[in-house]
Amino acid sequence: MILVLLTYKVPIETIDALRPAHVEWLKQAAADGRLLMAGRKVPVTGGMFLVRGSLDEVKAWAATDPFATNGAADFEFIEVAPGVVAPGLEALAQ
Repeated sequence: MILVLLTYKVPIETIDALRPAHVEWLKQAAADGRLLMAGRKVPVTGGMFLVRGSLDEVKAWAATDPFATNGAADFEFIEVAPGVVAPGLEALAQ
């Protein structure tokens, strides 16, 4: 599982213009079973998502994000192996 952290590097107005395409991209990934969770950082300086797949697969997928293709955000990839999860989230530890 990969935690992806985004840091915006353009004005928020540019992010807002790209956001609808970014959200559609995320929704498709959720429907495909790749994306587990996504959200904005608070304050809004970037975002994060939790993704299934190998590091190489996730990096290739993330490169297709409208924020990436338009140079709007930097991406950091952190591979994690969940060991303790809350009841109902056991599938995350597999």
